[in-house]
Amino acid sequence: MFRTALRNVLAHKARLLMTVLAVMLGVAFVSGTLVFTDTLGNALRNQSAKSYDDVAVAVTTYADQRDEKTSGITAATLEKIQGLDGVGTATGRVSGFAGVADPDGRLIGNGWSNTGGNYFPGKNGKDSAYTFVDGTGPAAADRIALDKETAKKGEYQVGDRVRVATNGPVKEYVLSGVFTTEDGAVNAGGSLVLFDTEVAQKLYLKPGVFQDANVSAAPGASAEKLLAEVKPLLPKDAQAKTGKALADQQAKDIEAGLSGLNGMLLAFAGIALFVGVFLIANTFTMLVAQRTKELALMRAVGASRRQVKRSVLLEAAVVGVIASVIGFAIGLALAIGLRSAMGLFGGKIPAGPLIVSPTAVLAAFAVGVLITVLAAWLPARRAAKIPPVAAMSSVHATATVKSLVVRNSIGAVLTLLGGAAIVAGASKSGSSGRTVIAVGAFLTLIGVIVLIPLLSRPVIALVRPLLKRLFGVSGKLAAQNAVRNPRRTGATASALAIGLTLVTGISVLGVTLGQAVDRMTTDNIKADYMVTMASGGPLDESALTALRKADGVSAISPQQAASLEVKGEYHSASAVSPGDVQQLFTLPTVSGSLDALGKGEIAVDKKTAKSNGWKTGDTLQVKFDDEKKGELKVGAVFEGNEMLSPILVPKNVADAHGGMSDIREIWLKTDGGATEANEQALVKALGDNPGMSIMDRQDIRDMFGGSVNLAMNIMYGLLAMALIIAVLGVVNTLAMSVFERQQEIGMLRAIGLDRGRVKRMIRLEAVVISLFGAVVGVVLGMFLGWAIGQTLSTEIPEYALVIPWDRIAVFLVLAGIVGVLAALWPARSAAKLNMLTAIKTE
Repeated sequence: MFRTALRNVLAHKARLLMTVLAVMLGVAFVSGTLVFTDTLGNALRNQSAKSYDDVAVAVTTYADQRDEKTSGITAATLEKIQGLDGVGTATGRVSGFAGVADPDGRLIGNGWSNTGGNYFPGKNGKDSAYTFVDGTGPAAADRIALDKETAKKGEYQVGDRVRVATNGPVKEYVLSGVFTTEDGAVNAGGSLVLFDTEVAQKLYLKPGVFQDANVSAAPGASAEKLLAEVKPLLPKDAQAKTGKALADQQAKDIEAGLSGLNGMLLAFAGIALFVGVFLIANTFTMLVAQRTKELALMRAVGASRRQVKRSVLLEAAVVGVIASVIGFAIGLALAIGLRSAMGLFGGKIPAGPLIVSPTAVLAAFAVGVLITVLAAWLPARRAAKIPPVAAMSSVHATATVKSLVVRNSIGAVLTLLGGAAIVAGASKSGSSGRTVIAVGAFLTLIGVIVLIPLLSRPVIALVRPLLKRLFGVSGKLAAQNAVRNPRRTGATASALAIGLTLVTGISVLGVTLGQAVDRMTTDNIKADYMVTMASGGPLDESALTALRKADGVSAISPQQAASLEVKGEYHSASAVSPGDVQQLFTLPTVSGSLDALGKGEIAVDKKTAKSNGWKTGDTLQVKFDDEKKGELKVGAVFEGNEMLSPILVPKNVADAHGGMSDIREIWLKTDGGATEANEQALVKALGDNPGMSIMDRQDIRDMFGGSVNLAMNIMYGLLAMALIIAVLGVVNTLAMSVFERQQEIGMLRAIGLDRGRVKRMIRLEAVVISLFGAVVGVVLGMFLGWAIGQTLSTEIPEYALVIPWDRIAVFLVLAGIVGVLAALWPARSAAKLNMLTAIKTE
């Protein structure tokens, strides 16, 4: 039986190639994901550990230049630590945002990972954290050093003048040196600027104070002992840990961070393998059908049912092993490709070997072999159940009425349960509702897959008259052939339905969210421009002052973060410019007038006012950010605006009590609207600062909607693999159909159906099956998109369901094209059949 199984594998290379492809793609995705995340995790862990190689104790504070309550580590404290027995060196660190301009004035890097720090030379005049490849560290106030990648991107050499933006005005420095580093910000595609320590302290904290400190141990000194001695010297808000403890913690954080990526990629691999099950099952059904007489003869000469089943399963195992080997090799290439692709998007994985863990190898082969064997189990079972005499007479075992009733009943129950769960989940909000929907979606998909053979007859019957009218005999035969074997048609259509369900659901959700974001920006914003820090941090007050003086500015207001405590409850507030804010945002009033902001009063949105029982004219007893108490009068109640906090406070009131200026955005309206001249005037007013981003209304829409579009494109790319496998399934089904109908095709040729019409018949059959699966998938996808959207409707105020009919039409057209392409080989094979040989085929 083993030799027979091997012979059968080699005897049906073309058929098994499609199975190998399906399994291979799934295995490649699984193994590639595991190898990539293992490699990335190992590289990041090594980088983290390396950064703490010489650190016995690491001290961390949350000192902030804008927060007087945090003290940081003073130079005196650092000297005391340096004087402890067993301490090798004590290095103080301070850091913040620093953006480097390229020769054209654009920011090098991505903003959030553009950092600046201090160069802290030891007794030997060097800072051990950095290795200089050219020049030296900054030793004066007008000097800086750049990481090698940033210097290369900016085409800077030692001695050049470099424009650097921090939270304040942009300044020019002389480049004193270029260094290499394993700093995480640089590896993430950002930049690192080193300043003289005194300059960095003034920029990011205050003179003589550090945010963090790293303590190295002298030879033979214990890190735990040093930790115990360092702790008493530190301020209350400081935390101290051994370098090893921090490295271990970072390793755990890295692993946790990668688990999400790992899970997402494996989920799509699972979808591809799930779709592949239908292809594998169809392939082995075809192979069994081709060998019916052979299997019957084996039974007649003494082979038991178990041996026949074992032979087919062994054949599947061999195919699974072959597919797993090839898939694993492709997975390794995929992991290498993903690693390289990160560099194209500005990221940089630290140097390190490709990690191929035993888990990745075992998972790849277990998935490949188990999926193939499980998918082949049902065809093997059917092959073993065919009586030898019936098989020799070409009378195949047909499904009994009882089995069809049981199958359809199970499918109906699962579909109803799943649909009910989806509707129940849609009535809830948040993640709990989406969890219920996920369970319901799984049950519904399984139920529809079970029912799909039953659905195929009535659905395809609807298009039969159209096919007959348009394509004559070829169309009529194609419709009849598509429902001749409902189980096989259903299995093929199911593969397409799963892929189209996910693609349609993602499209409905993505387009709906995208338009909600677009409405949110269009309906809520009247401003022409928004100015922010590229780092995402707060803007300096000087930027607001400079923009007020810019040519063409007709209205300007900050969106400055503040908070008010009323009756023990904190409420977020936006400090704005009275008189201008109404010109920049859509703020319809319910009662009172926004002009009251100019009198030192506040405005509250309708929802907040209702929930707290406030109304226009009320005087609130409040506690400000500086802990001082006072009274504020509610001058207006307005409809909410997503761009602002629920409470609007005059900027002068917030400044009098804030203690720090936390300007997140500056909004402007200019004479003549958003024009190139107006934008250049704003750029000039800000001193050509590369660290500040000036966005017009379209840029704002793109910023909010860009993540939605990016997520959709990633999803489409990942789901493409499942659709490729579904296409292979259509090819397989048609090839099986041609094989079973050789005699029939020969008869049709003999009575006058020419080769062209035979090809058309096979192509139309493929289109019908593909469109049937696509229609089922589109309907389910729209249902799921609606349900998930309902759980988000309370979180997105401008939410309204949008059905992207244009994209759905494209999906259906593509499904038809898929059918045509998938039919090329089977149609050609059918047309080439010798009619006399085909007629004699049993």
